Formats: sequence, structure tokens, C-alpha cells
Amino acid sequence: MVDAHSIAGINNLPDAEKREIFLHLVPQELLDRFSLAPDLMDDQGNNLFWIHGKPGSRSLELKIYHQAGFKDPILYCHMVDTLNAQIHVLLYIMNDPFSNRYNTDVLPDGTPTEFGTRIRNIDAELQAMQAGLLPGQIRRGLSILSQAVMSFESFVQKLGHTRYFNEPLYYHNAIIFERYGFNYQVGKKRMETIHTRFLEDEEIISQFGTTPFRRPEAQHSIFFRSWAIHDGILGEHFDGVTMYKVIGQKGAVNTAPGINW
Repeated sequence: MVDAHSIAGINNLPDAEKREIFLHLVPQELLDRFSLAPDLMDDQGNNLFWIHGKPGSRSLELKIYHQAGFKDPILYCHMVDTLNAQIHVLLYIMNDPFSNRYNTDVLPDGTPTEFGTRIRNIDAELQAMQAGLLPGQIRRGLSILSQAVMSFESFVQKLGHTRYFNEPLYYHNAIIFERYGFNYQVGKKRMETIHTRFLEDEEIISQFGTTPFRRPEAQHSIFFRSWAIHDGILGEHFDGVTMYKVIGQKGAVNTAPGINW
């Protein structure tokens, strides 16, 4: 058990102690996949594990790279404290550095898109979708989310917590977290309504085929639903959903019954 029980508390620790704490959330499978040392230093002494959290701040970002100087991390995590010092994950991304990169995160002039939530690089998104990527992805994932969840839960438990929270940025994120045993703090009704609308709402159904992202398959596919929602088929952004996971327990929520990936 560590002395610090919150992001703010950890941010106030010396860098070496802070690093030691956060090494606990790194999945062993990530180290094995890329032959990384447990301390995440390479053979030349380069640091592959970057921690950005200022003393006094309730926010922290982590980046792990498979090699020094590479553009994209293999793991990125942004965490904050809730008002009652619970751990809240805002973003957790894993990238396969050997897969093709699609510049959905920037415009051609280099302007950040904030993962397509503020502005969009439509050409890059279309290429990404056609390659099987989901909204927000710039590369293929690593397919080790199950192990990552276990490592993260171990980390949260070491901080003395029994649960943690996350905020799915896209529709498919929420569905994935459902299937990993998360429950809804806020937004379950919204998710159920989205499911019903794709099946029954003529306002939604009539928009299928009007853009490359609004495919008829979205009626019965999580993948294409997420792209259609990202494209604005609901008439509003996907937000207002917060989920939580109790350590060692698995919820049984399913807001999209019978819908395949």
C-alpha cells in the first residue's frame, strides 16, 4: 500500500516515487510484447515512460513508448481525481506501433482534431474506417485490454480504492466497457435509447447512406453505429456517460442486446 491515495497526492511525491507507483499499472503483456525492461528504460538509458502531473494538480497523463523518439505511445492514459478523490479515467489508448497510421488526430495543416471531437479530418477518418479502425483510433490497438484492465485494477487497489470510474469518449467505448463488467453511474438510459433509435427511429434510419459513415449496417453493428454517431447521425455529440467498475466484480449490463460487433 502506498501513502498517496489520489492523483493529487501522487503528484506531490518526488518523481522517483511517482514513477514507482505508476509502474504498477503497466500490463506485463505490454512489456513482453515489446521486450521492454520493467523500469521502462531502454539499453541506451533512454526513458520510455513519461509522466506529466504537476504538484497540486488532480490530473495526470502517462505515455509509454516502445522505442525512444517514436511519434506515438503504445499506451496513453489520462486520469483525474473525482471530487471525493476517486480515480476517474478520461482516456486510455493502446497503439500498435507497427500498424499503419491514420492521421485522424490532425488536419493536413497539423491542427489537432482532439480525436475528432472538435474538428475532423474526414479523409483520414474514412481511410481508418475502411481499414477497420474505430472513431478516435490512429493505429490498430494491441488486443490486450483484458490484461490492461486487470493491471489497472491492481493499481487502483494498491491506492486503497474499491472502484474506479471512466468516461467513454465514443459509443463503442461504452459497449466495450459493458462487456468488461463496467456499470453505469450516468447514461444507461441514454445508451438504451440510442439502441432503440437505431432499430426503430425513422429519423435515424432515413439517414443511412447519406454519408460514407452512416452505413445501413449501423442498425445491427456496434462498429458502424459508432462511426454513424461520430458523424452526427443523432444530431448531437456522444457525451453524458460515466461508468464505473468495482474491483473484483463484473457487472452484467447490456444496452445493445443482440447487436454484433
